[in-house]
Amino acid sequence: MRVAFFGTPDFAVPSLEALRADGVEIAAVVTPPDRPRTRSHSTLLPCPVKAAAAAAGLPVLQPERPRDPAFLDALRALDLDLGVVVAYGHLLRPELLAIPRLGFVNVHASLLPRW
Repeated sequence: MRVAFFGTPDFAVPSLEALRADGVEIAAVVTPPDRPRTRSHSTLLPCPVKAAAAAAGLPVLQPERPRDPAFLDALRALDLDLGVVVAYGHLLRPELLAIPRLGFVNVHASLLPRW
């Protein structure tokens, strides 16, 4: 099964690691672009999910917006079976949700808004 994993914080890393441990093929890991995380704002640091993906040698995609046409085309080219979202931080639009053959599953640490 080919999976795209969408995540950002430390909370998402165990889910990514569990999928890998179960032998799931991670076709891509999607995270936000690197952001300044120091007081001087001079150093760009990867989010925890990107750091875990890089350590595991997984391909990483970092779209500014997950609705960007080039990003959507890149995902289509991966021939995905499933998308897994764990605390990604962006609303995913219908055109993105329709890309994986089986759709998406979401893990969230708290209640989601009603909208």
